[in-house]
Amino acid sequence: MLKAKKEKHHHIKVPHTFVILFFLVLVASVLTWIVTPGQYDYEQVDVNGTIRSLVVPESFHYIDRSEAVQTGIIGFASSFHRGCIAASEIVMLIFIVNGAFSLVIKTNAFHALLGSMMRKFKGKEKLLITAFFFIFAIGSSLFGMLNEYNGLIPVMVGLGVALGYDPIVGLSIVALGSYIGFAGSIMNPYTVVVSQSIAGVPLYSASWFRIICFIIFCSISLLYLFNYMNKIKKDPSKCIMSPAESEFAFKEEELVSLEMTGRHKVILIGVLVALGFIIYGAITAGWGSVQLTGVFLLLGIFAALVDRWSPDRIAEEFIEGCKSVMFGALITGIARATLVVMQDGMIVDTIINFLASGLNNLPSWLSAQGMLLINTLINFFIPSGSGQAATVIPIFAPLGDLLGVSRQVVCLAFQFGDGFSNLLWPTCGVAVVCGLGGVPIQKWWKFFIPLFGILYVAQVILILLAVIIGL
Repeated sequence: MLKAKKEKHHHIKVPHTFVILFFLVLVASVLTWIVTPGQYDYEQVDVNGTIRSLVVPESFHYIDRSEAVQTGIIGFASSFHRGCIAASEIVMLIFIVNGAFSLVIKTNAFHALLGSMMRKFKGKEKLLITAFFFIFAIGSSLFGMLNEYNGLIPVMVGLGVALGYDPIVGLSIVALGSYIGFAGSIMNPYTVVVSQSIAGVPLYSASWFRIICFIIFCSISLLYLFNYMNKIKKDPSKCIMSPAESEFAFKEEELVSLEMTGRHKVILIGVLVALGFIIYGAITAGWGSVQLTGVFLLLGIFAALVDRWSPDRIAEEFIEGCKSVMFGALITGIARATLVVMQDGMIVDTIINFLASGLNNLPSWLSAQGMLLINTLINFFIPSGSGQAATVIPIFAPLGDLLGVSRQVVCLAFQFGDGFSNLLWPTCGVAVVCGLGGVPIQKWWKFFIPLFGILYVAQVILILLAVIIGL
């Protein structure tokens, strides 16, 4: 009698996120001994009322190794601590926003809201997801909103599970919506306005082309998400992350049966007021992460008091909320260690200069593609839209004049390169998003990297079209 052979499945095991980051920092440390240190000169320039440090074109120069710090064994080991300190503002943002918003969630106000929406949209889940997706996308595209959505990430993760899918679907609603909108910005003040101001092109010019880009990128992302949803609906074993693994999973039957009370309505009105306050402060007073955490903390306390919680319960639930994002907060700090050692070794500008010099003597259409690729890579080292603009636009704008690439296309290549890679590089916003959503970053990569490849092809085509039509 023949014995049936067991079918063997060989799966490539992705290392733990901390292991990946450990080796990234190790590679960066080794590079401080290999790459010659160098730097650009910077000048203080008023850009639309904000003083920014801009690179002086053609000012790059190498410096003596004695002026830089090569990372040794102790330096490498201590860089993780220093990375957490360097990223402390974002780390505390993750802790406080999630801790505070967990108070709002545990009042069941959002559960009641979602239950009401699920009853109205029963059988129309994709329409509901599309509506939320475009709300996030438009806010990011017009106003540069990203951190403002942080408190809603656990809610969207729970919604994805309640609709019969998985945490990846829920996270994608807000992560893809906000960051795709940010990358395909129409008038984002942090990327479009800053880059165009530095490049010297009229503000908001070529908006018609960016609107087309916005629609294309959102359509691709939604179709990709819907395809994944259809796949796991047919076969739940295809889920990248099981609903049971999520701490924010909502049960559909509980949500649908939950009635909206007067307290819930007051809490939800408070949420709207807080979000409006945050947007107003960001636009009129230049609020950042620090003020954002203050508003969320007040919102959480307000919601808990409306729901008649005791002070002790507020403190205990806040701590529980902070515990749930410990992993994501540590990822943010550890990833920053890569930048810490490279800045110590003064090799960031050397790498940027090396990449930019590779564009010399290339035809205009190929130079534009090179700028797109370089901006995508540089975002790993400079995870800030306005910060990256201040570094690369002063270099690429005059270089584009020589290579036949319009300054409008230079700004577009920067916008795309900076925006989409925020959901790829662990030094960027994806670490925060995954941390708040309770989704391991390696599982997010498994879902997103194929989409990133598709979106990159779309970027290449749109940049090529922009060059052809003389944008």
